[in-house]
Amino acid sequence: FQNDYPVHIEIGMGKGRFLMALAQKNPQINYIGIERYTSVLLRAVEKLNIYIEENESTLPNIRFICMDAQDIANVFAENEVDRIYLNFSDPWPKARHARRRLTSNEFFKLYDQVLTADGTVEFKTDNRPLFDFSVEELETSELFVLDQLSYDLHNDSTMNQGNIMTEYEAKFSSMGNPICKLIAKRR
Repeated sequence: FQNDYPVHIEIGMGKGRFLMALAQKNPQINYIGIERYTSVLLRAVEKLNIYIEENESTLPNIRFICMDAQDIANVFAENEVDRIYLNFSDPWPKARHARRRLTSNEFFKLYDQVLTADGTVEFKTDNRPLFDFSVEELETSELFVLDQLSYDLHNDSTMNQGNIMTEYEAKFSSMGNPICKLIAKRR
């Protein structure tokens, strides 16, 4: 980015709607979208190109990376990231796959390696079992603590303030599903 602005990353950014909205709203923050699948990342690049054409301007504070989240400590330096967003992550519903969940203690150990001292992780989902798992992981974490929590984000005036909806969030919310959100901070 060639500046000293804070860096926020979204892991599993999908088509990029959420991150692009943040980049437009906050030009003083650098945003990096991480997506594992090239086909999905391509959709985000296409959306960004459409935005650039329609607005005749770029979003100089956004970048996309095709990578697996397990590699973040190899890509980002210690204390480089101020905030990590996890939006509607794959729930990996089978118990034997719990380690793959982006809110498992294994991933929180990776986040601890790249976050600043006051860095945070924000997680949104409509999947209540995944959310409950995430809360339980934070309760046993030696590295992170639960800072804020809502089981119905859109009816929580404090936590919903300034909320930017993802595509999944808009879809699931319109179906009547409550959206859960938590914010975790380092100990």
